[in-house]
Amino acid sequence: MHFQFQSPDLRESGWEMRYKRTQTIPYSIIYLTREILTMKYHTFLFLLMTIATPLLAQNKIVPRDATLEKLFTGITLTEGVAIAADGMVYFSDITFSHQARLENGSIHAGHIWKFDPTTDKTTIFRSPSGMSNGIKFNAQGDMIICEGADYGGRRLIRTDMKTGMSYIVAAMYKGRKLNSPNDVTIDLKGRMYFSDPRYLGHETIEQPVMAVYRVDPDGTITRIITDAGKPNGVCISPDQKTLYVVSNANGTTGIEQLATAADAAGSVAVAVPLRKGRMALMAYDLDKDGNATYRETMVDYSPEDGPDGLTVDTDGNLYVAERSEKRPGIGIYNPAGKAIGFIETPLPTNVGFGRGENAGLLYITAGSSLYRIRLKTTGYHLPEKP
Repeated sequence: MHFQFQSPDLRESGWEMRYKRTQTIPYSIIYLTREILTMKYHTFLFLLMTIATPLLAQNKIVPRDATLEKLFTGITLTEGVAIAADGMVYFSDITFSHQARLENGSIHAGHIWKFDPTTDKTTIFRSPSGMSNGIKFNAQGDMIICEGADYGGRRLIRTDMKTGMSYIVAAMYKGRKLNSPNDVTIDLKGRMYFSDPRYLGHETIEQPVMAVYRVDPDGTITRIITDAGKPNGVCISPDQKTLYVVSNANGTTGIEQLATAADAAGSVAVAVPLRKGRMALMAYDLDKDGNATYRETMVDYSPEDGPDGLTVDTDGNLYVAERSEKRPGIGIYNPAGKAIGFIETPLPTNVGFGRGENAGLLYITAGSSLYRIRLKTTGYHLPEKP
């Protein structure tokens, strides 16, 4: 864009001697030059810091030479990456029934993979997985697993990693089966919070709402959030005062029923237009009893697709798997919701930090693969208990 040079302020500063009144020059150059010449020092400094601060924060967390490393490729859609106390990396492979079919008609039954960072080898930990999705480890080292629909268990289970035995934590609420447990987070008191949306599966939907539930140590199940849209990723802040909840309201409860055309080849694509709902990252206040009250929407992603899973570091910064097709990657936000960094990735689903000397390694599930990148931070984990 150009404009006719007619600034009286700049004429008096000598610019008229160099440019004729009718000569055109870029508007952006004139504007910036004029502002620098006329604004006060502190105003210029403020603008400079406003531009520079996000860049400085990005460099503080994401090193300039950091590279995204692909570690493994599975079957359909990797999810729920979680790192055990011994450093082993576990993640789900959600084998959608409409895509993970063999030539003889049989369907992959869902898998949980185990990646060993000491050997870079990936092996099956559990199959069938109950169509596992989100995975976390509690303070005792037990694996907590969300099992979804589409031939899955539709429940929350706990696996004792010492004995290999598993136990059902939650499968019904008020006598009706859960929709499709998606993600789980755990507080310092051992209470588990899990989301229960529905994205696919032929099974009937029995719950009247897509909600977030709390499971107390005595096994009591309480529905605590009903106003989060379509809850997906959940995560508790290190200070235990905030429950972060993602809403990814994609407009359907059965993607497999709508993904039959050739243009729906993507792992979560559909072949018809949908009216999508709330796409947001929200913060809920948590009281001492584990009750949640909506506080604010930290990031509104509409009209782009919302995020999926998320995690936090010891400073309370959030690492969010953002699924916008225009800009897929891991968004990094401080506890106030200000963007302080971004890691470009294939379309991601979830994130999880390593442990010990590798607590700065961020593992990422995206597409059908597992990735990692080393950051200048320390991931948050529950303190271990015997």
